[in-house]
Amino acid sequence: MTTEQLHQNILQKRSFLCIGLDVDLDKIPQHLFATEDPIFEFNKAIIDATHDLAVAYKPNTAFYEAYGLKGWISLEKTINFLNNKHPEIFTIADAKRGDIGNTSAMYAKAFLQDMNFDSVTVAPYMGKDSVEPFLAVKNKFTILLALTSNEGAFDFQTKDSDGEELYKSVLKTSKTWKNSENLMYVVGATKAEYFKEIRRIIPDSFLLVPGVGAQGGSLSEVCKYGMNDKVGLLVNSSRGIIYASSGEDFAEKAREEALKIQQEMARLI
Repeated sequence: MTTEQLHQNILQKRSFLCIGLDVDLDKIPQHLFATEDPIFEFNKAIIDATHDLAVAYKPNTAFYEAYGLKGWISLEKTINFLNNKHPEIFTIADAKRGDIGNTSAMYAKAFLQDMNFDSVTVAPYMGKDSVEPFLAVKNKFTILLALTSNEGAFDFQTKDSDGEELYKSVLKTSKTWKNSENLMYVVGATKAEYFKEIRRIIPDSFLLVPGVGAQGGSLSEVCKYGMNDKVGLLVNSSRGIIYASSGEDFAEKAREEALKIQQEMARLI
């Protein structure tokens, strides 16, 4: 998928919603445990109910790794279902990988080639040789952690580094890396006041924005400062959508919550 195809899908659906598939077996409806693969059946029902309202899905791999081999099988079935039935959907492996070059190359192979995600989230702390192996995969995107929505983000990301905040150094330096046109960036919705400065550095890049909904981020504030002429945003909601109900109507209730966000996005677009 190209960014232009993603943009066209955003315009067609009047949505830039990304739904996080963070499946916790302690939270999914009990009736799903009668199925062979409760995680996949949960994901499939959410996708079936919301795919016309969302342009991206983002499984957080920790929620699958936690269940060992069965979890990985569920993840693989989920990405195969998305790729085969909804090829217009942008897929994100929220893996937050970042290691020395040869290890990163294996992570890139695993997520971008073998599992065939469109993108993967990567931590930039180890520098360009840990990120460029991901960027080397053609027609795929690397989503770099820039300014995250968690409380501890202020421990390092906003500290002064040679006269500017560290996250700005990360943004500027990443633009010099090979194949940097394949970069997207994670910027938390709870940091909406920073979007104006971020757009001065990376005006054209797509931003993956967690933190709207359960974490308290404001969609209108994010769009006010972060939207560009191609929209340039993928705003993620996870818990607020997928756990809208713990009953047999969970997919229907998930659709209702997704529709509320999509309708607001349509107005903002």
